[in-house]
Amino acid sequence: MQTVVTSISDSAEHVPKPQAIYRCKKCRRLVASEENIVPHEQGKGEKCFKRKKRSEMENEPAECSSLFVESMKWMQSVQEGFVGEKLQCMGCKARLGSFNWAGLQCSCGAWVTPAFQLHKSRLDKCFI
Repeated sequence: MQTVVTSISDSAEHVPKPQAIYRCKKCRRLVASEENIVPHEQGKGEKCFKRKKRSEMENEPAECSSLFVESMKWMQSVQEGFVGEKLQCMGCKARLGSFNWAGLQCSCGAWVTPAFQLHKSRLDKCFI
């Protein structure tokens, strides 16, 4: 009986974790996968923003509303040599985010340089 339990636990360890992929919400075209995400440290929230961009209430640092990814072939404006521009879906031309080689500030307050930012509200997260 112990050998059966051991073999079951061994097989459970080898089951791959489902990988997340991100698709355009409008046309469902594959935009990025979990492997393409560039992690960044959580910022200090609204304390990092200019005074005009802060809200009246002091809140905890919010969850990031964007994903930062590495440069990919489907990003036409990057391939054309622009320094900063909007990122559009190749299929439906919906605006998915923006990029800037000099960097962008995340909603959590952290700066990411260079930045290829995709808005989570424009993407569907799927598991394969």
